[in-house]
Amino acid sequence: MLKDNYSFPAILYYDDDGISIDFPDLPGCLPCAKTTEEAIKNAKEALGLHLWGMEKDHDEIPEPTPITKLLFEDKSIALMVDVFMPPIREKINNNHVTKILSIPSWLNSEAEHAGVNLSQVLQNALKEQLKLAE
Repeated sequence: MLKDNYSFPAILYYDDDGISIDFPDLPGCLPCAKTTEEAIKNAKEALGLHLWGMEKDHDEIPEPTPITKLLFEDKSIALMVDVFMPPIREKINNNHVTKILSIPSWLNSEAEHAGVNLSQVLQNALKEQLKLAE
């Protein structure tokens, strides 16, 4: 069962050339940034994308380590990063693809004259045909 909310600790490492971010519980989730504000934004985005990938691959999502159990170096801070997954899933799953289709020229002319959005008509027809809810 997919969860809607996740919260994982991140460690922000400050260096002269920027900030690197590590999620100790999620190997491979390693965003970076120039400012603390950008680091928080990038950490949230990277966490959402990483978790979405784990969900898609049916990987087990670990329980987050309590922030009080983390050890970190000087010039670094720990913070909890929260993500709400439904809009992330929707955004990723709602990417559009281009399809080439053929319709009679006269029908295309009529549709253009009437200001019909062919893409929207096709989407609606497919949803109806496939019995998908809006």
